Amino acid sequence: MATDTKHEVDVDLELTYPKKYKVYLLNDDYTTMDFVVDILMSIFHKSYEEAQNIMLEVHKKDRGLCGVYTHEIAETKVMQVITKAKDNGFPLKAVMEEE
Repeated sequence: MATDTKHEVDVDLELTYPKKYKVYLLNDDYTTMDFVVDILMSIFHKSYEEAQNIMLEVHKKDRGLCGVYTHEIAETKVMQVITKAKDNGFPLKAVMEEE
């Protein structure tokens, strides 16, 4: 004996997108402009032209926006910058701020 039972379920789903974080490079008096461009190209995958523009923004405005990412990716990028800078003898810092 087969029964054909149908169930209706009313479910309200609310999707929330993960928070995004802006990653900035901070200006200092010791890190070379070439090293900043290298960081922007290698860690943030910017073209040479984009990297030059962001580097100039860092130089003129004391910080430059590198990108907007989820928390985990932003945190990883900040750590990569700090590690690479330290390994090369530069005090370059990166920070992340909630968007």
